[in-house]
Amino acid sequence: MTNTNQQPAETAELRPPWMADLEDRRAAAAEMGGAERVARQHDNGRLTIRERLAGLLDQGSFREIGGISGNAMYDEEGKLLEFTPTNFVFGQGRIDGQRVAVGGDDFTVRGGSSDASIPEKVIYFERMAGELRIPCVRLIEGSGGGGSVKSLEDIGHTYIPENPAWDDVVDNLSRVPVIAAGLGPVAGLGAARMVTSHFSVVVKEQSQMFVAGPAVVAQGMNEDLTKEELGGWQVICRSGAIDNAVDTEEEAFEQIRTVLSILPPNVWTLPSRTATSDSPDRIDRALRTMIPPERRRPYDSRAVLRSVFDEGSLFEIGRLYGGSAITCFARLDGYPVAVLAGDPKVYGSAMTAESARKTTRFVDLADTFNIPVVHFVDQPGILIGSHSEKTGAIREGARALSAVYEATVPWASVIVRRVFGVGGSAHRNHRRHGFRVGWPSGDWGSLPIEGGLEAAYKRVLAEADDPEAMRADIERRLNDIRSPFRTAEAFRIEDIIDPAETRPMLCDWVESAYALLATTDLNSTRRRCRP
Repeated sequence: MTNTNQQPAETAELRPPWMADLEDRRAAAAEMGGAERVARQHDNGRLTIRERLAGLLDQGSFREIGGISGNAMYDEEGKLLEFTPTNFVFGQGRIDGQRVAVGGDDFTVRGGSSDASIPEKVIYFERMAGELRIPCVRLIEGSGGGGSVKSLEDIGHTYIPENPAWDDVVDNLSRVPVIAAGLGPVAGLGAARMVTSHFSVVVKEQSQMFVAGPAVVAQGMNEDLTKEELGGWQVICRSGAIDNAVDTEEEAFEQIRTVLSILPPNVWTLPSRTATSDSPDRIDRALRTMIPPERRRPYDSRAVLRSVFDEGSLFEIGRLYGGSAITCFARLDGYPVAVLAGDPKVYGSAMTAESARKTTRFVDLADTFNIPVVHFVDQPGILIGSHSEKTGAIREGARALSAVYEATVPWASVIVRRVFGVGGSAHRNHRRHGFRVGWPSGDWGSLPIEGGLEAAYKRVLAEADDPEAMRADIERRLNDIRSPFRTAEAFRIEDIIDPAETRPMLCDWVESAYALLATTDLNSTRRRCRP
């Protein structure tokens, strides 16, 4: 029996001459910078751009755009003699079924510098992501900027710098998730594209990031530094320039997948709920004793968070920067939430200039992508002292307060322990309706009693026959008044709850939060997110 669906064998008549031209160019592009340079990339422990795309994207989902663009040389008869592909590879693909725009630098062609690329490709890539409203994933390795000094001989003149893609790079922050992975040395414009993102990750010991590399720094600043000393992962993560660092490229791909599973594909879409086996009614009695009765004793904030949110769902961002504030994504009964918390092991969780900037950026991110915020509050206020004044902590703290008050997403505050001063007032926008409860360990006011007693009662204590006895009596009276139950009696806090019941209450709240978001006109909400 004849198979009528069988394709006829290819014959010369069915194979036009241009097929060979197309295949030759595709084959040359697949070879990237050639076998020797590909081997050098592997010897340095790094994948090639095409291996990275295969490792990140769902199998077989990548559709390349501009794959045969490059620099070609022809003979006098117009026959192709040599073809070098551009070193920016991009297109569309899928990550866990979600369509994304993805592009990356090919370090095997002129070390990822733009003098081996075509700038229109980057413009097209960024514009495609924004206008199709799909996430933008950048795999960065190289400078991606104006090219080397050597390129000036080729073009025959110098030029005034410009960046024709930058409007789209910036606009995308307010339109779609932008994820950047540094997978090798990154400098100049490549570094600017790294940090102009919602989430960034680098590979330890493999990726460094700097404005200019060691050779330029040695010449211009007389500093003799290695790549790691100048822009290694500890430097750039502790400065807040980069969010996370991992050990391998595969781990970087996994973090990209995790962030994209939390964020919606664009600002006009709500985040997706996932199935979970963790019961929304689960209680954890251990929470009742996690906060020490001694107010100066620290505790493990991350253990508190793990006890409340869906099992295994916590994903922390920026742990090495602004350590007194914890920022992470998590899920409640499958719903994505953005989580803020204080870490009393760092400056007693006081707000520093760094942690305030970290808070501002994270709140802006949550508000941009319609992710409800859950704030576990332990905030003794803006850090005092000379370091705080020298770093402008009050300015950054006021900016964090503004970000909280400008946020429009549903907001829940669980007051775990302290809430004092300007920093404490950033625990929520008090003029909006929101879910707020306190734990029995709650402690709040304009100033902590321990710090404010001496100033407030200075004259009384000075005139007392026994200042120490007088001080002890005043402190006893004030400690009676500071009980959180007295605040609840005056309805200055909505409820004092059993800490063990925190998860069920938040799971009930998050359902109503997403029901509210579902009725919101996301097209009318003005957003502006900055790196």
